[in-house]
Amino acid sequence: MNSTLVINPKGGSGKTTVTTSLASYFAAKSVAVTVMDYDPQGSSLNWLHLREPFRNRIYAANAAPQRGNRLRGIEMHVPPDTRQLIIDAPAGASGLLLQEMLSRADCIVVPVAPSAIDIHATANFIRDLLLTGRIRMRNIRLAVVANKVRNSMPTYEPLERFLKSLSLPLLARLCDSDVYLRAVESGLGLFEMDTTTSEAEREQFRPIAEWVEGPQALLVGTDRKIVPLLSRARFPAGIASH
Repeated sequence: MNSTLVINPKGGSGKTTVTTSLASYFAAKSVAVTVMDYDPQGSSLNWLHLREPFRNRIYAANAAPQRGNRLRGIEMHVPPDTRQLIIDAPAGASGLLLQEMLSRADCIVVPVAPSAIDIHATANFIRDLLLTGRIRMRNIRLAVVANKVRNSMPTYEPLERFLKSLSLPLLARLCDSDVYLRAVESGLGLFEMDTTTSEAEREQFRPIAEWVEGPQALLVGTDRKIVPLLSRARFPAGIASH
């Protein structure tokens, strides 16, 4: 089983969009896939509830923090035939909850919105992730996705320079499209919608899915590589490396 953690400390970065789109990509290929939702809002689980019964099945696992009489250990069960596990992280995850999610991850996808505040917060978060011993020991792959891109918005150049200094990939730029909203509202994913409706969005998203499933992707999490790179990383303005 390959496990992908979709995470960003900022709300509104597009974690659920990436999670559901990845799940639909694998479901369309008849790959057994499970979505594990750590967010108490349950957006990914709500999307699964809307799915029509004749669609290829996507399993659901509710990993939101324990409340009331929920049997969390049972609700977050992952079927043994799962080949792709997609984990939708809540905003602001830290401490033991973050460590629990990292312990499940083989790769990490970080979506980021184009505002300066989001870029700065994301760069700090990536720096902290790369200094986490668990990532270095397990060679967890990490990549970034530019989300909600509009022609009128500023470029991602500061973030791109930061990622380049760490040899981390910017996998894709996802346009700010209503197609994603229609997909979430209908229980569909990009790769299950009518091709003429979602062709452009599919092509933008495909590099993300191929990176997640591709064994040839570059591993960047070793002690020998990450720590020296962090010492030389060029952080966007306002971000102090330490």
